[in-house]
Amino acid sequence: MLFNTLDFVFFFIIVLTTIFVIKQRKFQHIFIILASCFFLYYSSNYQIVLLIFTTLWTFYLAKIINLTKDEKKKKYFLILTLGANLGLLGFFKYSDFAISEINNMSSYFGGGNIPLLNLILPIGISFYTFHAMGYVIDVYRRNIEPSNSLREYMLFVTFFPQLVAGPILRAGQFIPQLREKMAGSSLTKLRLIVIENPNLKLGVTMMIFGFFKKMFFADNISPLVNQIFQNPVGAESFTIILGALAFAIQIYGDFSGYSDIAIGAALIMGFKIPPNFNKPYFAKSPSDFWRRWHISLSTWVRDYLYFPLVFNNRRSDLRVFSSLMISFFFLGLWHGAGWNFIIYGTFHGAYVSVETIIRKRSKYLRENKFFKTKIGTIFSILVTQYLIFLAFIAFRVHDLDGISYAMKKFVFLDFATSQTLEIIKSFEIPMILVIVFMTLHYISYKKGNMIEIVSKLRPSYWFLFSTTVVLLIVLFYGGTPEEFIYFDF
Repeated sequence: MLFNTLDFVFFFIIVLTTIFVIKQRKFQHIFIILASCFFLYYSSNYQIVLLIFTTLWTFYLAKIINLTKDEKKKKYFLILTLGANLGLLGFFKYSDFAISEINNMSSYFGGGNIPLLNLILPIGISFYTFHAMGYVIDVYRRNIEPSNSLREYMLFVTFFPQLVAGPILRAGQFIPQLREKMAGSSLTKLRLIVIENPNLKLGVTMMIFGFFKKMFFADNISPLVNQIFQNPVGAESFTIILGALAFAIQIYGDFSGYSDIAIGAALIMGFKIPPNFNKPYFAKSPSDFWRRWHISLSTWVRDYLYFPLVFNNRRSDLRVFSSLMISFFFLGLWHGAGWNFIIYGTFHGAYVSVETIIRKRSKYLRENKFFKTKIGTIFSILVTQYLIFLAFIAFRVHDLDGISYAMKKFVFLDFATSQTLEIIKSFEIPMILVIVFMTLHYISYKKGNMIEIVSKLRPSYWFLFSTTVVLLIVLFYGGTPEEFIYFDF
């Protein structure tokens, strides 16, 4: 079920109305689980079986891991659990890619071909697999106690706002929100889900901002991006640069918009989900970018992959470099089965690795006063975004010839302008939206958290603002809801 459809609006209203009317703890929790399953079933049908299997498998294996005293057996059960989850994800997401590559090699040596499986990628599998794996690893590390209730754990994994495209939840952040302390006791009981006015207003504001980013900016800029990158070979340098800039805005509006809607919907029901974006296009370095972009994924990879790889060996430049490259390789591959995503991850791995080692070894650059000045800050931001947009080309263009050509044109300018000017004339509205977005993004950077600022407006001003934004969305709506980009991951 797409957020940007009337189907979701009606679904969400029914969920909120039911929770508001029936104030019974156990019923509310079970109802949200059933509603979440329906939310996925609506788009995936039988593929919901994979979600149920993942939930049951990891719930019971985590209990076994927690009860096992022998460390070898404990590690065996961990590997078994993670292997099943990764095996399921790998089969559905990467089988056809692997077969294609085997066929390419086989053809080169004159061999036969293996038929493709033509598997449909289950919606949300990359996200709920990481939810479940993070839970099991945390139980193994004794960072959290395993959930005693299948109902609580199932609500954590299936919770519909973040089920299909994140943010990636941590059990230690979410499951405690399902319970509350009993008066005069250290014991806990199921939390009654209450829709409170402050959460309602802030949550609705976040959702409106999310819809605005997605439906007003991202969807209306996408035709410009598609025109440039559907076949970039032959395009001018400035056309490629324009396409990279437009795509950066499109994917930010699309994905951060989804995150805002998900976080806002959860907040209305009283659940707090950490932010997933924090003005990434004002990052001053590649590592700073990943502290601001898709935060739930970057911190997941950091905590569960990078830290174990680099454990107790951070003094070794080779160990740090290789650990970062491996982490970003898999971060890129997580996004999809294709060489373009591997290239995307490898570029970011190289950026962060080189930056980390330079900062570690060069006191002169690390403490240079220039980078603390206003001009130094602007320089750092521009250089960082240049590198980020270069990597975005690999994210957007799927064929290797197109990626190679576009990246060369991005780096080695030809200074031709005729084609670029023609595209600007042909896509006036997307170009205006690019400029408007950049202006609003800068204002947001200077003013702080615009969502909180708007949510604290007097009711009359807030209603006027919200109505205006909704009217703009409706006015620029193309008539057909566009899928969120991260639905494909």
